[in-house]
Amino acid sequence: MNAIEMKHVTKSYPSFTLKDISLTLPSGCVLGLIGENGAGKSTTIHLLMNAIHRDSGEIKIMGKESQSPDFKQVKEEIGIVLDEAYFPEALNAANVNKIMRRTYKNWQEDVFFGYVRQFQLAEKKAFKDYSRGMKMKLAIAVALSHQPKLLILDEATSGLDPIIRDEILELFNDFTRDEGHSILLSSHITSDLEKISDYIAYLHQGSLIFCEEKDILRETYGILHATSKMLADLPPEAILGKREGKYATDLFVRRDLLPGAFEAERAGIEDIMLFLAKKEA
Repeated sequence: MNAIEMKHVTKSYPSFTLKDISLTLPSGCVLGLIGENGAGKSTTIHLLMNAIHRDSGEIKIMGKESQSPDFKQVKEEIGIVLDEAYFPEALNAANVNKIMRRTYKNWQEDVFFGYVRQFQLAEKKAFKDYSRGMKMKLAIAVALSHQPKLLILDEATSGLDPIIRDEILELFNDFTRDEGHSILLSSHITSDLEKISDYIAYLHQGSLIFCEEKDILRETYGILHATSKMLADLPPEAILGKREGKYATDLFVRRDLLPGAFEAERAGIEDIMLFLAKKEA
């Protein structure tokens, strides 16, 4: 069973349209969602949670249509972290525990306070006095503490220092060791997605440019540092983009279309995103 299925989903606003989005997250995998600000990542996440109504298309989460009555039970098994942590400012971690204990049927108080200690969050400190990083860590602790099968994370590692980010990515890796657990992670930090994602979906100006296995993307696309002489010997169909330098040109290429004499390094997710955005423009 797939954790997420979106088929031909469209959502229109006066100044923006999310156009005909189709993507799949297989169970047990991590899907990294990338795109520039305003590309439609948060809109996609709100649609998945049925927080906003789609204009057309179909969305299934763990086999259940998101607009069906059954979806209320499915939400019990989804841990969600939005780009901002939304808790009343006067609450502290202990208060949050009391509320969540009455919100989720499978709430695990011992697990929650384990994360609170691990993240070094003061239990009695008011939420309004937390830094952005502390707020995100509290939201992550809540998302992981009610036996979720799916995590939907919108910029969950934003605002965290590299050491804590790495620690949280390890938690996410541990989470998906259970084949019944899956993650959708939207992030601007492509290095995080390179570490843990199995699939990458790229949104650009409301359109899905691709949704593909990360390893296939890195095998398909490459960066070739070429001199003007090398350029003359390359087939035009292999070249997808250029970035001019003082002494050489960085070419964004299809590695499978290069002649045997040329060897391109595998492109990173950020390179693929930037070059394809320019191509679309």
